[in-house]
Order: sequence, then C-alpha cells, then structure tokens
Amino acid sequence: MDQDTISHVIFPAGPGDALALAETHVAAWRESYRGLIADSYLDRMSVPVHARRFERSLIQPGPHDATLAVADRDGIVGYASGGPSRSRRPGEAEIHTLYVRLAAQRQGLGERLLIAMARVFADQGARSLMISTLRDNLPARRFYEHLGGEATAPRREPGPGGLVHEVSYLWPDIGALVQ
Repeated sequence: MDQDTISHVIFPAGPGDALALAETHVAAWRESYRGLIADSYLDRMSVPVHARRFERSLIQPGPHDATLAVADRDGIVGYASGGPSRSRRPGEAEIHTLYVRLAAQRQGLGERLLIAMARVFADQGARSLMISTLRDNLPARRFYEHLGGEATAPRREPGPGGLVHEVSYLWPDIGALVQ
C-alpha cells in the first residue's frame, strides 16, 4: 500500500461527524474561494449553522443521498456529498459538494472521494455523474478535466451574494470512474 492509502480513510459520514464536516466546509470555502466569492460572505460563514445543516441532512438523508468523509489521524480533512442530479435526468447522480482542506490537497484525496462517490451512485443504479464548480475556479476545473469530466458551457446560477457563473462536468458513463 502507498503512504496515502495508509494515512487516510474514507468512510460514510454520520450525524456525529456534523461539527467536523462543518469546520472542514467553512475552512475549505475560505481557503478556496477568496477572490471568487465576496470576502464578506466568507467571513460570515458560521460553523454552528453549517453543523446544524449537516446534522439534519445526515439524520434524514434523501433517497439515494450520500456523504463520505476522508480523515487522517487528526480528523476529517475533506468530504463529498451528493444524490440525484438537480437536472433530474433519469440515471444521473450529482456530487453537490467535494472539498479537501488546502493542507491535505495534492495527495489524491479529491480523486479518491470522487471515485468513491461514483461507486456509491453506480451501486444505486446511476449511469452518469455530474459535478459543478465556479467558472473561475481553475484548479477545480483542471482537476475534473484531468479525471475525464466533460465541461458544459458556463451558466449563471444563484449563489452567495448574487449570481455566480458555474460550469458542470459530466461523466456520461459513470463506469469510466469506477473501473
């Protein structure tokens, strides 16, 4: 086994992980989105508010929803969550969030989370997978393109502080990720 496999574990998150997920979420947003989203929004993000949201969603997940966390010996350093796609295309799953703390990036954890989520959704019968990111989040865009995601045209979506431009990445055959 390589060092990455030994030092990190991916597991299904439960309600007891809500606080750690919220801490990871807020920190990852602040690390990743400075300059892309208004600093005032990022500074107002609340760990307790996000912890309550995580707890609710983990206590009563929707049909086919999943949340996976990745942790090292010090705790959770990243997570991914998703379910059926917002577009409601039959057989299409969507990863709604995928974040890895800056200090834990470039260790293959984002790829492992994406593939693990794809496996969960494939096991549930999904045939395709999508994920969206901000148009100007170039590191995320390169990451999804490296993994074979096909970019759609940018579109305007409601987001923090107003409209944002998003790009979706699609894997028309989820099997390409889970081989």
